[in-house]
Amino acid sequence: MITRELLGTAQVPGGEELRLFAHGRDFMIVLGHNELMSTRMRGSEEALATLTAERLNGVPAQRWLIGGYGMGFTLRAALKVLDAKARITVAELVPEIIEWARGPMAAVAEGCLDDPRVQLRMDDVADAILLAPEPLDAILLDVDNGPDGLVRAENNRIYSKGGLRHAMRALRPGGVLAIWSAARDPKFTRRLEDSGFEVEEVEVRARVDASGKGKGPRHIIWFAKAP
Repeated sequence: MITRELLGTAQVPGGEELRLFAHGRDFMIVLGHNELMSTRMRGSEEALATLTAERLNGVPAQRWLIGGYGMGFTLRAALKVLDAKARITVAELVPEIIEWARGPMAAVAEGCLDDPRVQLRMDDVADAILLAPEPLDAILLDVDNGPDGLVRAENNRIYSKGGLRHAMRALRPGGVLAIWSAARDPKFTRRLEDSGFEVEEVEVRARVDASGKGKGPRHIIWFAKAP
């Protein structure tokens, strides 16, 4: 019987402790009793990037901000669909997440952080949005299990009306704010709409089998387009 092996821990600034486990060939990052992410379930994180790209209709040399790195599924999917002139900033608050990506999970990362199109910013994604040096084509958020501060209470500001206004200002006209969630949240959908976004709520599956069919839990991605 294969047991879970604890590989490392990390303290989230202003939040709880993250734990990285290995279970056979798989890895998982756990917060309390919540499994935040796992190499067994990457489909919806990849969809966060691929479906965003579809909604931007092949605009060349796109500028994206991804928060946070997680296990790199969204970043790797973005690199596959964006052109050579694209630029992606990854905002990650927890240094150990990057250490794990370059250490025990290096085979999973596949060198994505070293791609010349990628800039790693060790910072709160909320601050990265505020300080974006140029208009962004897309902001992709997967820092909690939904639009609330699960990982740390301060993340609530990202999903507040003020945080959504900051996101809209950081986007170019027609740019996309994409937010991953483990479940639906009608109140947040209305908040996006009230903030002036054109909102599309899409259900995606947590896993994709060899045939390309979705399986596993159903997750939600909001695609909010700036006017």
